[in-house]
Amino acid sequence: MPDLDRRLAKLLSLNEIRELAYKYAAAVESRDVDAMAKLFSPSARFGSYGDGPDGLRRLMVDSMTGSLFAVILVANHLVEFDDDVHARGQVWAHCYAQERTEGFLDQLIKYEDAYEQVDGRWLFVQRRHRLWYGAAHSRSPLDQNAADWPRNQIGVGDIPLADPEFAAWWQTRSKTEL
Repeated sequence: MPDLDRRLAKLLSLNEIRELAYKYAAAVESRDVDAMAKLFSPSARFGSYGDGPDGLRRLMVDSMTGSLFAVILVANHLVEFDDDVHARGQVWAHCYAQERTEGFLDQLIKYEDAYEQVDGRWLFVQRRHRLWYGAAHSRSPLDQNAADWPRNQIGVGDIPLADPEFAAWWQTRSKTEL
């Protein structure tokens, strides 16, 4: 029975670790820096921004200032355990983003992660963003009228238009560029 308990604990840990990547993507999509910071260990280091959740918070406030929206699709999440409280892994992600000044871009990213269990919770201790490519597009797919689904499936959907910050930007863009 102890072997079964250990295997079950490992499966639960694996699930919790994989959830970190999904929660990170959801926090980026909602521009919720506090939710993102809760995913990082106090021992995480962010260079001149500082350590732990507060360091991550400062880094992301700085890096997300120009973001209107970003959606990250997570795939191929592999995890290896070093021991019962340390693991490492890799996650592939495709990011679609609308920036205020840079326009629309997409990126293919490989995250190289390290995880540790702190007070019974798995957290990121390191998240290395490795860019495969980043592509800027000459025209944003958001530079069009609203889709008005289900009558029309072509156009900007209700998800970004429900965000007040995005909707304000879109109203300005749609008047000048359509």
